[in-house]
This record gives sequence, structure tokens and C-alpha cells, in this order.
Amino acid sequence: MNKQQAPGLSATLCRIGASLALAGLSLISHTAQAAPEKFQDLQISRSGEGRPVLMIPGLNSPASVWTETCAQLQPGVRCLMVQLPGFAGSPALSKPEDFLQQMKGQLQALLQQEAPQGATVVGHSLGGVLGLVLAADKQGKTVKQLVVVDSLPFLPGIQNPAATVEQVKPVAEGMRQGMRNAPAEGLRAQLTPMMAGMTRQSERIEDLVQWGLNSDRHTTAQAMYELWTTDLRPQLSQIQVPTTVLGAWAAYERMGSTQASTRAIFERQYADLKGLNLQMSDKGYHFLMWDDPSLVVGAIKKALVTN
Repeated sequence: MNKQQAPGLSATLCRIGASLALAGLSLISHTAQAAPEKFQDLQISRSGEGRPVLMIPGLNSPASVWTETCAQLQPGVRCLMVQLPGFAGSPALSKPEDFLQQMKGQLQALLQQEAPQGATVVGHSLGGVLGLVLAADKQGKTVKQLVVVDSLPFLPGIQNPAATVEQVKPVAEGMRQGMRNAPAEGLRAQLTPMMAGMTRQSERIEDLVQWGLNSDRHTTAQAMYELWTTDLRPQLSQIQVPTTVLGAWAAYERMGSTQASTRAIFERQYADLKGLNLQMSDKGYHFLMWDDPSLVVGAIKKALVTN
């Protein structure tokens, strides 16, 4: 084990990777106040009036992962809840290659239309990666504040901080091919125990599983491949907007992880992001918007009043 690596992190990485790869971050279905509207390959649900907040879900998650969070931000906030293509039953891209760059371009265009003066951007997991990509773009001025919910700039760096993209590509390619070719039968039985580590709320586990099953396999495989082979750490110094990162660790306590050891991982990965506000949840699992809503809502409200 790398001496910088905290106890239980190898198991943590495998669990995170398998969970995201097979089912992603999914949720129970809620009805937004506004009906979804198509924007290129994105769908957007608007709710409330006031300062714009773009809310990006994670891998395989529907836009409605943010419905409860949005309700707790009212009044005075206009939530722009995004549905990414191919996830949770939404129509997939005809060509999912370069998924992250396609989503970056479409999210930038969406922000230019919906919030030309800029918006607070909130992203969970894969959505957090997209938030970092948007904020690091020197040409884009659409992000005013950024809140990242349980996401890292280089996922394989959990296990080996010295890993490079070239080194992890063979593993990522094997994962992508395995996901594309895996038989559908038996998938539910694999997903159910994995999703138990995603949230403390047992009543949501079946919903997590179902959204994973409903997602387009090729889109999920490609997005997961790109997550594993994208290292945003060199771009963090380009982010000039106030950024808050919220981290989770409690699901891996039984594997030897502690809040302090997990915080050290976040601090190491975000070392080049100036002025980072890092907060660790005391109790939440990966879906912090469910398990620790006061932390997430509080961070967004604070971002909204940041000049």
C-alpha cells in the first residue's frame, strides 16, 4: 500500500468504481414544478424564481436528484436542474464518445441562454467533475460560484496519488468493455448490495438500482471510462471562482477509513485549487443531498451570497 494511502482505500476505490460503473448515482423519482424542456441533448427542469443555480446530477442520475435540495433553497432561487442524456431512461446520445466535452459545450450554451450574467453551479459526483471543467475554462465566464458534492478531480488517484492517465487506461478500457458486454441477467443482484453503500436511507436503494438498470449501457460505460482517464488536477489552478467541496467518508469506516484520512485525500487532490473551502460530512454517504441535506443546502446558500 502506498504510504500516503489511508487504510481501506483500495476497497473504497473498488467499491466506488464498481458502484458508479454498474449503477451510477440514481434516485427516487420526484416531479419538478416545471416540466422538463429539451435543450440540444440536455433536458432542463426549472423551479423557483431568483438567483440562478445550475444543478448537475451524477452518473446515471435523473435531474430530480436535486428536487428536495431546490425546495429547501426557496424562496429566491431559480433552480436549473439538468438531465444528462442516456441516464435514468433519458434518450442517449447517438455518439457518446467524448461525453464530458460534449456535455461541457452544451452546459456552457445552456448557461449562456439561461443565466448570461453567470450562475452558481452545483454538481454531484460526475456532475462535480463537469462543474470543475466548466469553472476551469478560461474562456467561459458563466460560473460565478461552484459547489462540488463528493467528487474528486482524478478518481484513480484515490488508490495511487502518483498514477497517470496512461497507466490507468488499460484498466479503464477493460472496465468499459466489461460493462458493454456484461449480461443483463443477474445485474440487479449485483447492484442491490452496492447501492446500500451509497445512502443511509434504505427506502431509496431500490430506486437507485432501478435508475441504474434504466440507463443506457454504452453511455454509462463511456462516461465511466472518461472519469477514470481524465485528470483535472493540472487545471485546478485555473479556477478563479469561490469553490466549496463537500466530501463523504462514513460508508467506508468499516474498511478502515476515517474522516481525517479521507479529508487528506481531498486536500491532496485539490491542493492546487486556491481558496478551497473543504467540508467533510460527519455522517453522510455518497448521496449527501439526502444523507446530510443541511450541509449541502448550507453550502449552496453561502455560495449564493459570495460576491
